[in-house]
Amino acid sequence: MENKLKGISMAAALALITVPMFGQAMPPKGSLSDRVRHELVMLPYYNIFDDLSYSVDNTGTVTLSGDVTQPIVKDEAGRVVKKVEGVATVVNNIKVLPLSPMDNRIRAATYRAIFGGSSPLYRYSMGAVPSIHIIVDNGHVTLKGVVANKFDRNVAYMRANGVAGVFSVTNDLLVQGKS
Repeated sequence: MENKLKGISMAAALALITVPMFGQAMPPKGSLSDRVRHELVMLPYYNIFDDLSYSVDNTGTVTLSGDVTQPIVKDEAGRVVKKVEGVATVVNNIKVLPLSPMDNRIRAATYRAIFGGSSPLYRYSMGAVPSIHIIVDNGHVTLKGVVANKFDRNVAYMRANGVAGVFSVTNDLLVQGKS
């Protein structure tokens, strides 16, 4: 019985030692652009009120852009992208939106208007990274993301436009399958 336990312990120890070696030797999967996107969507504070975009050139330079509500999202985005294998330099052009109680109220009201109640758009608010993002900058709302059809795009615009205190709404939502 004691020999059997020693054998199991040795096998477990050997497995723990060799598994990390295999994990480090494997090349990264996907293109550089795919790996950058993966790191950005995994940011813990990235939410529906933020919008991140990026471009990758053939020299390994990644340019980050977009709007975020918290400075930590900008900082973390630059930090995690720098660690991606194949990235030579990172240009961080992400804008941190100003702190504003009025903008926070508009964000919440716009969220409720677009996704609340029996809204046909509720499905777009689901998931770790929702497909509609609500960007509010000094009372001006920009809708970004992807929707399934033109009807959903128009409904989101009309509902956002009806929120009290909103100065303007820019509808940058893309229809899936259209350029």
